[in-house]
Amino acid sequence: MASQSLSLGVRRLLHRSLPVQIGLILGVWLASEAVVRIARLPLPAGAVGMAVVLALLWTRRIRLVSLRRGADWFLAEMLLFFVPAVLAVTDHHEFFGVLGLKVLAVILVGTLAVMAVTAAVVDLCCRWTWRRELAHAALD
Repeated sequence: MASQSLSLGVRRLLHRSLPVQIGLILGVWLASEAVVRIARLPLPAGAVGMAVVLALLWTRRIRLVSLRRGADWFLAEMLLFFVPAVLAVTDHHEFFGVLGLKVLAVILVGTLAVMAVTAAVVDLCCRWTWRRELAHAALD
């Protein structure tokens, strides 16, 4: 009985506390970083951590509500994580010339290509789903 109330209290704390959720996300990332370094995997720790979180969510070891507020905070403050990269670019004056324009063009074309392919895939999936629903409705 005591372990159930302790488990319920931990679950409530995890569901309601932003710092605890941020700590959980950071803990998964640190554990993933350790695994990648120890096993010398040729993968980024963030990708391994994301796979771990997806596996935990899929197996229902952790619920989405246990990570939502922490993940929302990280997404809202994402710009802060890119400030060091932007400051590093300002140390390289060659990016302020023709090379910088070439890099910018590659970034823009790459972004547009990803957006176009994503839109096409979503459109195809939606059309496939609608056709499937119409076929099922016609059978009923």
